[in-house]
Amino acid sequence: MKQYFHKKVEKKWIRAWEREKPFCAPSAFSGKKKRYVLDMFPYPSAHGLHVGHVESYTASDILARYYRMCGFAVLHPMGWDAFGLPAENAAIKAKTHPKKVVKENVANFKRQLLSLGFSYDWSREVNTTDPHYYRWTQWIFLKLFNRGLAYQKETPVNWCPSCKTVLADEEVVGGACDRCHTHVERKSARQWMLRITAYADRLLSDLDLIDWPQHIKTMQRNWIGRSEGAHIVFPIADASQKGNKHLDTATVFTTRADTIFGATYLVLAPEYEALQAWKRVISNWKEVSAYISAAKNKSDEDRISSKEKTGVLVKGVEAINPANGKRVPIFVADYVVAHYGTGAIMAVPAHDQRDFDFAKKYNLSIVPVVSPHADALISLPYLGDGILINSASFNGQKNSLAARAIVEKLKGTPTVNYKMRDWVFARQRYWGEPTPVVFCEACEKRLKTLSKKPRALSQGEWINPGWVPVPQKDLPVTLPNVKQYEPTGALESPLVNVPSWVKTKCPRCKGTARRETNTMPQWAGSCWYYLRYLDPHNKKALVASAKEKQWMPVDVYIGGVEHAVLHLLYARFWHKVLYDEKVVHTKEPFYRLINQGIILGADGEKMSKSRGNIVNPDDIVERYGADALRMYEMFMGPLEDVKPWDEKGIVGVVRFLERVWAIGQRASFSSKKPSRQRLMRLHQTIKKVTEDVEKVRFNTAISALMILSRDMGGEDISQSEYETLLKLLSPFAPFITEEIWRSVLSHKQSISREKWPSYASAYIVKQTVVIAVQINGKTKGTLEVSAGSDKDIVVAEVKNNARLKGMISSLSIKKIIFVPDRILNIVA
Repeated sequence: MKQYFHKKVEKKWIRAWEREKPFCAPSAFSGKKKRYVLDMFPYPSAHGLHVGHVESYTASDILARYYRMCGFAVLHPMGWDAFGLPAENAAIKAKTHPKKVVKENVANFKRQLLSLGFSYDWSREVNTTDPHYYRWTQWIFLKLFNRGLAYQKETPVNWCPSCKTVLADEEVVGGACDRCHTHVERKSARQWMLRITAYADRLLSDLDLIDWPQHIKTMQRNWIGRSEGAHIVFPIADASQKGNKHLDTATVFTTRADTIFGATYLVLAPEYEALQAWKRVISNWKEVSAYISAAKNKSDEDRISSKEKTGVLVKGVEAINPANGKRVPIFVADYVVAHYGTGAIMAVPAHDQRDFDFAKKYNLSIVPVVSPHADALISLPYLGDGILINSASFNGQKNSLAARAIVEKLKGTPTVNYKMRDWVFARQRYWGEPTPVVFCEACEKRLKTLSKKPRALSQGEWINPGWVPVPQKDLPVTLPNVKQYEPTGALESPLVNVPSWVKTKCPRCKGTARRETNTMPQWAGSCWYYLRYLDPHNKKALVASAKEKQWMPVDVYIGGVEHAVLHLLYARFWHKVLYDEKVVHTKEPFYRLINQGIILGADGEKMSKSRGNIVNPDDIVERYGADALRMYEMFMGPLEDVKPWDEKGIVGVVRFLERVWAIGQRASFSSKKPSRQRLMRLHQTIKKVTEDVEKVRFNTAISALMILSRDMGGEDISQSEYETLLKLLSPFAPFITEEIWRSVLSHKQSISREKWPSYASAYIVKQTVVIAVQINGKTKGTLEVSAGSDKDIVVAEVKNNARLKGMISSLSIKKIIFVPDRILNIVA
């Protein structure tokens, strides 16, 4: 029997596919259904691909190949997210230019992707650092600017002392930079902001339009944090005597107006402006001032999430509860942040755990105002609904129904607030898209003398006096090629040290102007790349309207859960702006989202250099072949699960591939018509694999193919039966199936161009059995499976079952006892 040499075969077909270009998306496909299958494109790091990339990209490639064989027009592109901190930091470490680092890393990544047989349409490759690409990133920024969605503001920002740049709130996790894990500092700076909050309601409501995992939708909803409540004014006691007539009230935002009769103190954020104005009458100002200063060094997340709630009583200033006229003390506490609501809250300790703990700590009054029943004895804090008590004329009413009447009586204002803040969009680094605006002092002075906005000005110019957009004909504003690009550590980009680039002419008045030196964050280029794939060589438009309508939305988007808030939220925001600009016709960019799980090291820990447990895909491809690596990662378990790497598992996959190869090496195939039993087995496998691929249950699909190959290996089968197995296998293992199809079976056309097998209902017997699933002999649940399913199929179904897989995930399994059609007993 001729031996299969994976190295020789894989090199052969990589060259052939590059020459034949069988995976290019059609430019026109009238009357044909489409599938846009997209990966979250990588930033090309110096380390190259890791096995997590391989897992995600294999999953998308299986779907792309499957859809092509099903007759769909398929777009499956790839590109590079190469601007930003990762590339620049790698360049600094290598003491070279980021442009050189990116070029070398992209070449290595592309080599690896080709070696794994991914069926990308390389004619559509994009790179966010290409001026022809970021010209359109800048063009989108100008659309935001002209709409008044990009503005400058003096604001507290998150400063990473290691990355030496400002970070968006979304880039801070647990008070630390999400990239380098350094604790962030709070600084005040004037920064470019994007008004993502203007789209908050649409970002929430349109989640109902898309097929995403529920936990991802929940993460986005929680980040946006929509709260319906009311603004209610609390007068400041004796304000007129203190000489603070313009600051004689404190307006709170509350979602629980029904409990206002139980509000026994107010809490102000350290940034609350009135505190500085009250300085003269605050008798313990030194203590209050020290607390305010200390709060400036904490991130918002640290302040809000801290279990220990601290605060300082503001002595000399009290508020009046407008519901009952009682005086209430005022505290300054850092768990209240200025940007949420008004920066002032009313505290109701009887009905809020945080307020209750704070009141106990500082010996403050606790007044219950909600009770499940009129005469009920309740333990505090009581967090449920009920009827109002100690609430004057509202006593006896249901608290949920009384809130609106209380707001009306107190002349409050119904209000919606959001936890999400506007997006800090400036980075004090070199390697990023230049921001396409210039500052002109003459235009600023002229604008300040005007009482109303001239028609010639955009909304952005009006709200950002002196800032003038670069005309579209002058885009892209390219990065200057400099030798020294390292960050300065100051709140400014190193581009300020390139005067020949900074100094320019104002597009409006032709006077002297200066360019914006802060660059855009890495997220800018990744907000819209899926659109450029549709029309990557268009010099006149971001994307031609006909091509956008042809391919959008993305049908399947695959990537890591770590992008649930950052990339996905930002991309959805930009897409909605482009929808308003009539550049796109869909409200959402990504219809179906699939998250792959994390692959852990063999030690069960997250892969890292320090632990020495990183698996290099190149090594696995060298030893076992690309098909074996692809199939092993899909066979490890459900795609979305966290799975430990175990190289022993690859051996079983290699044996399966060797068996498939051996079947094709027999001298001849049977000319006899297959028996009904064989046809039933074949068609049931077609149905099983088809349904599993559609549901992205690749591990059970592979199990079914393994069983079919075992049966075929011991029988005198027809060539037609064998070819059906090859077609079903080809999306998973493209190299070996292509070699058998074209070199062994002598077909002229690539197997990827063949039609996906269909099953005949006459051979599908709807016979199922219920199997008891036991752990150490005790039944933990049941599974309904096809009669005659073997152990591998049943085990895979257990791993796919949401309830059962949780029971076995932490077990150290010693053996599995299987009684066909009856019991699966897992012994741990």
